[in-house]
Amino acid sequence: MHYFLGVDIGATKTHTLIVDETGRALGFGESGPANHETVGYEGMFKALHSGLEQALRGAGLTKADITGAGFGVAGFDWPSEYADTDSTIKRLGLNAKYKFVNDAVPGLVVGSDQGWGVVVVSGTGSNCRGWDRERKREGRVTGHGVLMGEGAGATELMHRCMQLVGYAWSKRGPMTKLGDAFVEHVGAKDLEDLIRGYTTGDFSLGAEAAPIVFRVAAEGDVTARDLIYWAGCELGEMANAVIRQLEFENLAFDVVMTGSMFEGGEMLIGPMRETIHKLAPKARFVRLTAPPVLGAVMLGMEASDFEVTPLIRKTMIDTISPFRNLPVRQP
Repeated sequence: MHYFLGVDIGATKTHTLIVDETGRALGFGESGPANHETVGYEGMFKALHSGLEQALRGAGLTKADITGAGFGVAGFDWPSEYADTDSTIKRLGLNAKYKFVNDAVPGLVVGSDQGWGVVVVSGTGSNCRGWDRERKREGRVTGHGVLMGEGAGATELMHRCMQLVGYAWSKRGPMTKLGDAFVEHVGAKDLEDLIRGYTTGDFSLGAEAAPIVFRVAAEGDVTARDLIYWAGCELGEMANAVIRQLEFENLAFDVVMTGSMFEGGEMLIGPMRETIHKLAPKARFVRLTAPPVLGAVMLGMEASDFEVTPLIRKTMIDTISPFRNLPVRQP
């Protein structure tokens, strides 16, 4: 029997999964953040080691039993980071073939039935990557948000949102109910107190407040609706950049959507779809509901030249839920 490991390395938590060659989930681990940009490579190793030990115990296996491993690595953005990432994974002591990619890619692998296309991430942050049909060419944006003029995850949404609230306060822009909503949310006295506290650091309004923007937009606030429309167009333009890089304009391919922002539904997805279809009219849109760690397992299987059949993929999706309350793709 062959056994395969998948690890979804995140900025807030890390998921580790072991399956057998039929795709049956055997052991699961959850550990802390492992993005080297925030915890360093030593922190990455500690989180990987903890998650691996949990999964091995649950599966009743040892490291020597693992045939192949796949890693989706948050913070692995540039070839210059390859050597340090590789050496950190090697410290785990696995005697198995392995593959590691940016953490956006496993969502594409498991979210698209054929494992190629474009993945758009809009959660706390945002990212966009793509693979061609043969997985020989990769398209990408930088994934560095506001710094590089890319959006829109919840962090970028809130960054822009508070600019607009500031415009309303200074009468540079129209009034918006977003100000009242955030005054109530943080417990400020009034709009001026909100702006003061936000700019001095007394009040924090980060990605966790993004659902308020969607609520206010649903209530009809024009500024909030325009803001979400902007975010959808921005995500579409990120995808279009990748589509041009991979020359997908005339192809039928999947655009896999992953991240909490897409829970906002058509208000966000509609303008993104419209933007993409202007360039690539055959693009199909798929909401990722399977845990990305499954895509990492599939990469581990591929690293060891093990064929991932549709039945194996389905078995993984069907058998992971007892381990954690993770989202499962519905047939």
